[in-house]
Amino acid sequence: MNALIDTLIYALSLYWWIIIAAAIFSWLYAFNVVNSRNQFVNNIGTMLYRLTEPALRPIRRFMPDLGGVDISPIIVLLIIFFLQRFLDGTVRSLLY
Repeated sequence: MNALIDTLIYALSLYWWIIIAAAIFSWLYAFNVVNSRNQFVNNIGTMLYRLTEPALRPIRRFMPDLGGVDISPIIVLLIIFFLQRFLDGTVRSLLY
């Protein structure tokens, strides 16, 4: 059971970094730092969008409009942090 908890924590950590990469990429794309017509850059953007949008979309539906500022990645990161601590502390202690 320890291996399953460690695997889930590792997967959440990996998704944490994917969300951070998607947020940074969206800033670079919005400020025209990266060339959006480049096929490689477009593929990276599409991949990050497809990986993060299922987690971000439900939060964006309930968030009020903050004038172009998207804080849904921060909320997802807080949820991931909570899940990691919950798995590592509470679930692990319940098993032993």
